[in-house]
Amino acid sequence: MSDVVGYEIAGRVAVLTIDNPPVNALGHAVREGIVAGMERAAADGNADAIVLIGAGRTFPAGADIREFDQPSREPHLMAVIDRLDGIEKPIVAAIHGTALGGGLELTLGCHFRVASPSARVGTPEVNLGIFPGAAGTQRLPRVAGLDHALELIVMGRPIGAATALEYGIVDEIIEGDLRAGAIAFAEKILAAGTPRRISSEPRDGIGAPQEHAATIEKYRDLANSRFRGQDSPHQAIESVIDGLRMPYEDAVMADRVRFEACKNSGQSAALRYAFFAEREAAKIPDIGKDIAPREINTAGVIGAGTMGRGIAISLADSGLPVTIVETGREALDAAMAEIVKLYEAMVARGRIDEATKAERLGRITGAVDYSALSHADLVIEVAFEDMDVKKQIFGALEKVAKPGAVLATNTSYMDIDAIAATTSRPEDIIGLHYFAPANVMRMLEVVRPANCAPDAIATGMALAKRTGKVGVLAGVCHGFVANRSRLPLVREATFLVEEGASPAQVDKVLTDLGMPMGPLAVSDLSGLDVSWRMRQSLADERDPVARYMHLADRMCELGRFGIKAGQGWYGYEDGGRRPQLDPEVEVVAAAVAKLQGITRRDISDDEIGARCLYAAINEGAKILDEGIAARASDIDVMWLYGFAFPRWRGGIMFMADEIGLGKILDQIKAFEGIHGKLWTPSPLLERLVAEGGSFTR
Repeated sequence: MSDVVGYEIAGRVAVLTIDNPPVNALGHAVREGIVAGMERAAADGNADAIVLIGAGRTFPAGADIREFDQPSREPHLMAVIDRLDGIEKPIVAAIHGTALGGGLELTLGCHFRVASPSARVGTPEVNLGIFPGAAGTQRLPRVAGLDHALELIVMGRPIGAATALEYGIVDEIIEGDLRAGAIAFAEKILAAGTPRRISSEPRDGIGAPQEHAATIEKYRDLANSRFRGQDSPHQAIESVIDGLRMPYEDAVMADRVRFEACKNSGQSAALRYAFFAEREAAKIPDIGKDIAPREINTAGVIGAGTMGRGIAISLADSGLPVTIVETGREALDAAMAEIVKLYEAMVARGRIDEATKAERLGRITGAVDYSALSHADLVIEVAFEDMDVKKQIFGALEKVAKPGAVLATNTSYMDIDAIAATTSRPEDIIGLHYFAPANVMRMLEVVRPANCAPDAIATGMALAKRTGKVGVLAGVCHGFVANRSRLPLVREATFLVEEGASPAQVDKVLTDLGMPMGPLAVSDLSGLDVSWRMRQSLADERDPVARYMHLADRMCELGRFGIKAGQGWYGYEDGGRRPQLDPEVEVVAAAVAKLQGITRRDISDDEIGARCLYAAINEGAKILDEGIAARASDIDVMWLYGFAFPRWRGGIMFMADEIGLGKILDQIKAFEGIHGKLWTPSPLLERLVAEGGSFTR
């Protein structure tokens, strides 16, 4: 018998237990073991029914992704599942933990399914650029119905056991011991003579597509909105449609051709890269598992503006009591009222219930004195981006904060080493750069100053995980990793408008690349004055030789701050948020260009794309070369979660490898000859091209 699939007899039931830690992935040895166990049970005169269960924390959570790029080895999961159809003894899948992708498909090959109350099932394959490849697109609609099947297959979101029971995927929820409950369920169906339910039946098609046109169109629309530019959700829909109009065997054969095309696509390669990059980001090369994070049981937030409120909500939602400190009672009361409104909106949208709202609000208290933070294990400063203000806050904070408390700043670009140097406890100070809105965005840039303690950084990374965010480490420099690598894209977008492109043309090139919004529309949303203040604060450090963003400054001087002002790179009518073309921008751009001696011209979409993307890639290479980011994949994770860069492109550094570093370097050198110092190539990029290396491979 296989080492990874155990075999026991309990009464009249053969129990096959998959034991392949940590998640019982359906690798080659597991597949072989299941087949061997099923054949043994089929021939065992002492077994009248079979239970398939997972050891440890989960039923098989899915396929072994590491096998995707390896030669195929039999038995394939499809063959394993098909073999279950022909076993005449009832097979019961007992699900706990997560049965995702291949794990759920394996349960569909079983004749019955039971689950623990906390179990979750789903088909998240679209998130890897593929779709359920072991006939899940054929079996799931036959079990759950077309609407529910498309929901799981196209959207890629797992569901809980109660919903799975409602959808008909699970036959019974087992309270208490799952193994005993599954055996009892098997005994029950034996006693009742319940016939096996084979999920590949009926073998002919299950309905003409036109009969389900509205449902199919609904999921095509959802695929377009949720997975802009990504192919796999649409291929999944076509695969399901095949099962409507074709016999089962023919639909499965069509599946295989379509699945292989998806698996071998560049999109799938990028999505698999992103999957592993996110997990790699949690590993800090010089901080091992022996460095434990500090215990965080209470938290404080200094500053109750939009960002401060979002951070407080994020902390409270994770179970932490939070004290918000503001400068005065009026500002504090207004902030608390806004927090209540936000939770009320969550209730109205059905995201939480009244009890949850009350529980979370109960964790948030307000104060107007730093002494209220004396018991906090973590304090996050979210004040105005002014170095003197931040130094004053940390000077006052260190007098009241308890020993060992982690003191964090949410600054998005300022020198945290300089802030830490003004205190007597630099080992406790880190950066926690949240992205707005902080209670929604999953990106958290954890910034490591030179003198902070390793366990303080470990605490920041642990906080990210606790609050459901993706923590990525960055070193200290202007803008850290995320904003520093994005600034050249915004810079070039501005220069391109100055040189003759329209804001709409620039933004369209980037949205065609797969981004949900163009950089100029994003600037209008966040406020042009935010980056203007930053440029003003750094005026003394400006390189007089490098080209400057005069047009962006001029827009702000004219009060064109974006949506909040009703005008920015676009116009916004009657307080709306929909951007409209504004001819005045062309007038302003032409005037600035004339002052700077720039001859305006027609600019191609190709030039726009190359200048925006290659500028960011070049900066990313400089960040890597300086050691500000530990890995190229860390930069990509920040772009995926911080800036909604299309996941199916992997990130800017992965995309650079796909384009070819030699091609990019040649173009950067050409841009340097035209546009000057800002296009100086990264030394790392030059070395990689000379050595035939890459960023991400």
